[in-house]
Amino acid sequence: MISLIIGNKGSGKTKRLVELVNAAVDASKGNVVCIEKGLKLTYDLTHRARLVNSEEYGIVGYEALYGFIAGMCAGNYDLTDIFVDATLRIGGRDYNEFADFIEKLAGMCGHSAANITFTVSCDEGDIPAKAFEFAKKI
Repeated sequence: MISLIIGNKGSGKTKRLVELVNAAVDASKGNVVCIEKGLKLTYDLTHRARLVNSEEYGIVGYEALYGFIAGMCAGNYDLTDIFVDATLRIGGRDYNEFADFIEKLAGMCGHSAANITFTVSCDEGDIPAKAFEFAKKI
């Protein structure tokens, strides 16, 4: 399942993401991963969640982000939840490309049981309707 936390800067998306990550760790019988640009969440997340700095792995653009997420799912069958903070800062602000990325990721989700949640810093109306065919807003 793909979920989107949508809102403008300062609307509490990251705070909500931190709550969801920590709750997922408590409920999960597997592994929980949080991908972000930088390491600002280091002290907010429980140490049991794996925090990944996208900059350390050179993840720039949606193709790179897709490959990284797909590789994580392929290499770890115990992965139950993936959270991505600041998605547009990692992938770019092309909303149509973002919608295509969500569609492609939805196809991969059939092979993985991981739940994937993204924070998206924009107005909901900026995101093409196509993205909501494959992801739900939370």
